[in-house]
Amino acid sequence: MRLSTLRHACRNLPTPSVHQPRTGVRVFGLAKSSLRLGPSSNSQLLLRAASSVSGTTSAEKAPKLGKQTDGPGYENIIRENVQRTKEEMVALQRGHPAVKPTLAIIQADEDDRLLELNKKMAGKIGLNVTQICLPRECTEDEIIEEVLKLNEDPRVHGVYLHLPPASLTSRVLNTLRPEKDVDGVSDLNVGRLVRGDMNQGFIPPLANAVMELLARHDTPMEGRIVLVVGGEGPLGVALQCLMQRRGMVVLHSQRSSEVLQKQANAVVLLAAGHMDVPPTWLRPGTAVIHCGSALMTEYHGMEMSGVGPLTAALRMQNVVQSSSRWAQGQQYRPWTLRSLKLQPLSPVPSDIEISRAQTPKPVDQLAQEIGLLREETEAYGRTKAKVRLSLLDRLREQPDGKYVLVAGITPTPLGEGKSTVVIGLVQALSAHLKLNSFACLRQPSQGPTFGVKGGAAGGGYAQVIPMEEFNLHLTGDIHAITAANNLVAAAIDARMLHEATQKDKALYSRLVPSVNGVRRFSPIQISRLRRLGISEIDPSALTPQEVSSFVRLDLDPAKVTWQRVVDTNDRFLRKITVGQASTEKGHVRETQFDIAVASEIMAILALADGLGDMKTRLGRMVVGSSRSGQPVTAEDLGVSGALAVLMKDAIKPTLMQTLEGSPVFVHAGPFANIAHGNSSVLADKLALKLVGEDGFVVTEAGFGADIGMEKFFNIKCRASGLRPNVVVLVATVRALKMHGGGPNVSAGSPLPREYIDENLSLVVKGCSSNLRKQIQIAHLFGVPVVVALNVFKTDTQAEIDLVCQMAKESGASDAVPCHHWARGGRGSVELAQAVKQAGSQPSHFQFLYSQETPIVEKIRMIAQKVYGADDIELSPEAQAKIDYYNQQGYGKLPICMAKTHLSLSHLPEKKGTPTGFTLPIRDIRASIGAGFIYPLVGTMSTMPGLPTRPCFYDIDLDPVTEEITGLF
Repeated sequence: MRLSTLRHACRNLPTPSVHQPRTGVRVFGLAKSSLRLGPSSNSQLLLRAASSVSGTTSAEKAPKLGKQTDGPGYENIIRENVQRTKEEMVALQRGHPAVKPTLAIIQADEDDRLLELNKKMAGKIGLNVTQICLPRECTEDEIIEEVLKLNEDPRVHGVYLHLPPASLTSRVLNTLRPEKDVDGVSDLNVGRLVRGDMNQGFIPPLANAVMELLARHDTPMEGRIVLVVGGEGPLGVALQCLMQRRGMVVLHSQRSSEVLQKQANAVVLLAAGHMDVPPTWLRPGTAVIHCGSALMTEYHGMEMSGVGPLTAALRMQNVVQSSSRWAQGQQYRPWTLRSLKLQPLSPVPSDIEISRAQTPKPVDQLAQEIGLLREETEAYGRTKAKVRLSLLDRLREQPDGKYVLVAGITPTPLGEGKSTVVIGLVQALSAHLKLNSFACLRQPSQGPTFGVKGGAAGGGYAQVIPMEEFNLHLTGDIHAITAANNLVAAAIDARMLHEATQKDKALYSRLVPSVNGVRRFSPIQISRLRRLGISEIDPSALTPQEVSSFVRLDLDPAKVTWQRVVDTNDRFLRKITVGQASTEKGHVRETQFDIAVASEIMAILALADGLGDMKTRLGRMVVGSSRSGQPVTAEDLGVSGALAVLMKDAIKPTLMQTLEGSPVFVHAGPFANIAHGNSSVLADKLALKLVGEDGFVVTEAGFGADIGMEKFFNIKCRASGLRPNVVVLVATVRALKMHGGGPNVSAGSPLPREYIDENLSLVVKGCSSNLRKQIQIAHLFGVPVVVALNVFKTDTQAEIDLVCQMAKESGASDAVPCHHWARGGRGSVELAQAVKQAGSQPSHFQFLYSQETPIVEKIRMIAQKVYGADDIELSPEAQAKIDYYNQQGYGKLPICMAKTHLSLSHLPEKKGTPTGFTLPIRDIRASIGAGFIYPLVGTMSTMPGLPTRPCFYDIDLDPVTEEITGLF
């Protein structure tokens, strides 16, 4: 809003607390000529200022005084304001002892008098003052550069631009953040003053001072006629608004002596320099306020203290108020979530058509609605943003909300819709029950997106949008993991080559080179020396034996366990040979590629609770063994710091939204077989703080409850310290029929008739076997279960009612049908109500095993209690690995079973609830950085392949509109 517009607007300000100015008041333009006050025994010099910035000046509260000149009375007024501000400061630091209000002054000359004045006043109150002194001829860009720095500095709560008027351009003023504009000169703060909304703005200290001076004069405020000379710009507009709000009549032109004699009760001189006013123009008792000099004022040949001290006191009061607002803003903010309306169509269009038909909210708006601060988000385009982990520190005292896990029965190869249930449930909770709720989902791999399964943004009217951005690249986290993983792989092969082709002395001179004649170890090399028991940090002081120990990792090529990764289904990378170029001097070895989400770095990202923890875990990763059998880590390779650099942005969860505008965190996506198959600990922790004590965070575990849920409890909850309140177990009539004896289901093939026609017999058998067993598994951990029946259009009402009835009989707290795919959140309201009810019940969560339990017994407990096996069978190789891990001190790590997700047993074809089997453990491996041991049950593929007809046949881009087609 332009100042000219504001000036016009404040002519007609409503003044509910005082009488309106008299009818016919005219406000004239600003005078262009200067005035000098001639000697007059009837005029007074008032040097006083107002002190409150809360919207009502202290002038309004101050008692009317008689004639007041410079002297003890003026000092008392300053003292009163200082004391009031000190009391506000004490109250602020009582609640926020770490907050130290700070004022930054930007000035463009070497006159430090104003700085000293503000420092003196700040010292009385207990504030900090800092100074940025620019050259007298500084440019607009130089000023803005400093302002931008101060905007981003959380230690600075107020900025005072002590610059020549020509430097205070609109661009400069409006670069300053309004919340730090303690002089109230930005367009937004002036506009707030005009509107009468001072909850977030500031009254300019000098304008406030003038109002208090006028309040101390004998003449009543209401109806007083004031001539304002000079003062174009924010100060003049602010002063005019304040005066008119108090019922004064403001004149802005040089009037004739007759007009002044008859009308003006006060003259306010805002412009710098001397101003001539013939004494005959002043009425007897006229108050004259000279604001042109903040430090000294000359009157009748006498130098008198200017308004500077009092203005400085009021500025400090604004700084304290800014600090208080900042501290208040750091507290938990109630949500103001605006839901997006859905108009579901029948038949239901394709996922991408539904996604594209909805206009998502700008991500900065969504962030504001859920209580995030501006500095806590990093936008990636219009609809995605990274959220900084500083949020956890800001809301550390905020109680967590309810923690809901969505798991499933043993699925068909088609999947049973856990992601859609998560999204539908959150949409129902937030958009329909008006409860704060957050979805936390895994980031999908591009392998399935272009392979068979397609995307993972949900489906129908329960989706994360924009689904194209969700499924393709997102914010680059998987690419960062790929880069970090392959950097480790490159370091391994390079180190083996260099150790094989160089003597100790040459290797040492290259690892610790002389730079400008000085040799020194890097910090990560010093860490390696400490692990080797070498205390010396002078490279020249190491003995030959110490040098050899330091430079030789002695990796055994046959025992390297680290693989390269790529985020594409590529079956021909399952086994490759590297080092075939002549430059590698015959150092050839067989290795393989895994899909990127199978990387241990992905599991670390999902389990880390901060940047420091992630860096430690990355350094702990074991990449292979030396020829003497000792583990070799990423830190031994010297690469852990670089990995942390590559992953520093990936550790921040990505904020998106559902079709109905509910918030979603998308973060991490570890494999659910060789890893734990859950979204990140950090995303859950951030969401639990944001939703508040009465809110809900809904997250998902991969595959069936026997895999994803068990790992969520025993691995993720153990790492995070979080405890779930409710398990939502997703079932489908289709999957239950399969477990009841129905024919095989395969992706890409039509469903057999048994899955399309009503068949209550198959449903009964499926419910009494697999569904009942999965409910029992959840009860092992002491968490109440709500069964969510994901309804398909082929399901009959009799089948739906039967499933819900048998689920309750099997121990579920409730069981409800869900229609979110066709109806959005409205179709899951019954589920939301059931989850709310279950969440109000006490949770008696417990782990299946303790950390102290031996590795073999942990495996046996999972096999028997979760899978239903009679016992386990360890191969000699697996037993040898267990002995090795115990020797290395890894025996307390939790277990992450790597087995098929298509059966409770190790045999994919065994449906329902298999019994009477022994679980074979053919091998055991360890992800030491991630913090778990994973036994291999059967053969596990970590690199999917493309089918005959992959999804990419249907994916295309319109080069004109840039619209993507074919994603689902």
